[in-house]
Amino acid sequence: MQRLLLSPRTLPLFGIATTRAIEQRATASLDPHTLMRRAGLATARLALAVAPHASSMWVAAGPGNNGGDGLDAAIHLRAAGKTVRVSLFGDPTRLPADAADALTRARSAGVRVDVGAIAPPAEADFALDTVLGIGASRAPEGLVAQALAYLDALACPLLAVDVPSGLHSGTGQLLGKHAVRAAHTLALLTAKPGLFTAQGRDHVGTVWFDDLGVSAGQATPDAWLSGPEFAAMASRRHVQHKGSFGDVAVVGGAKGMSGAALLAARAAHAAGAGRVFVSMLDGGAMDVEIDRPELMFRASWWKGDDATLSGATLVCGCGGGDAVREPLPRLLSTAGRLVLDADALNAIAADASLQSLLRARASRGRPSVLTPHPLEAARLLGCDTDRVQADRLVAAQQIADRFSCVVLLKGSGTVIAAPAQIPHINASGNASLATAGTGDVLAGWLGGLWSAMGDISAAAAFRAACTATYLHGNAADTAASTVIRAADLIERMSAPR
Repeated sequence: MQRLLLSPRTLPLFGIATTRAIEQRATASLDPHTLMRRAGLATARLALAVAPHASSMWVAAGPGNNGGDGLDAAIHLRAAGKTVRVSLFGDPTRLPADAADALTRARSAGVRVDVGAIAPPAEADFALDTVLGIGASRAPEGLVAQALAYLDALACPLLAVDVPSGLHSGTGQLLGKHAVRAAHTLALLTAKPGLFTAQGRDHVGTVWFDDLGVSAGQATPDAWLSGPEFAAMASRRHVQHKGSFGDVAVVGGAKGMSGAALLAARAAHAAGAGRVFVSMLDGGAMDVEIDRPELMFRASWWKGDDATLSGATLVCGCGGGDAVREPLPRLLSTAGRLVLDADALNAIAADASLQSLLRARASRGRPSVLTPHPLEAARLLGCDTDRVQADRLVAAQQIADRFSCVVLLKGSGTVIAAPAQIPHINASGNASLATAGTGDVLAGWLGGLWSAMGDISAAAAFRAACTATYLHGNAADTAASTVIRAADLIERMSAPR
């Protein structure tokens, strides 16, 4: 068993269909009921580990095999000396075979099992949510809805088995208006994407994983969970100089929005770019940044010769407003590495000719990275944000395929996608980043990191996106503040790791 968000390596995540296939293959090779008995034992062990002093435990068991896991766990908890009561929110005569076996054994072991909408005992100081499993796909109703109401009202800590009831395990979306908020979630057999993106992170608490002794074999993951391995930055050789790490140009900062471009430029320099140019779209009023005089202001940088633009990394759109529409055709046609953010994305979403230029870049060996938040992603797809958030993995992949680029879909559990590649879900970050300018910092850091890598390939673009996203979130995870100002975020990301 392992704690997933602390894993030092990238981990495979499997959706519902793939998990079912892995389960069926394992079941065919094992004695009857083996997987459920392993699941029950794993659940009980974790409950005893995270709540060693709890004396009265309540198990909310649903009408399927998730409920069977809870019934089996109750056997081990009672054997460990705990007072255990189970409320079975379902018809005991209609349980699946594995769950029916667990019910028979639980009753034989002396576990009290109440059937129907039975409230938890007042003395319960720990609870297990085993109501709905990964197969749930619609809003809870009837007895199941009552079970969720009881679980929501509990004052004691809660362990959810496989997925908090009411949360879609594949997408992280709520199935109805509510889902269980767990202190701990134990993912069994496989880790699921929905635990780490959309509303999942707000409901799962600490995520644990037990593969139940079953290998995923050759099954293709539906996503990867990006871990701290992306925190590693390339070391610099003694002989290298600023020219070794390339030029970044930030094109943005229309009138009244110069701060966005400055944040991106500062971040690009801190991330490792050799030189950073700032091409403001505000008429060239600014020519020096007092706090960061190393930044070089060139109002018409984007109008330079083709070779200069082709050899640089462009970060375009931060605070660009409507003014960003003028440089976009040239940048899309000429820039070597291109990071598109904010107003650049809005302009592209509204202009078919810009979309064509963006798609054509990949065929010419000029990779692009798009960094939309959900509303910008919706504009690029021609839909609303609800559709984007309904399945963030699918939405990010659709944008990547449509525009032949790397996509970094921001939000809880940021998704990084690219054509013909399994998407990644970023493991780091929290809501302290929900403040103005942090997205500009991310775009700039990505550009600076990509420039310093010295690699114009799409693979390098994808790795730069994963690394920048992880470092961006990790700076929030290690901060004491509940709100991080964007300029302070750059300094946190620059701190030694």
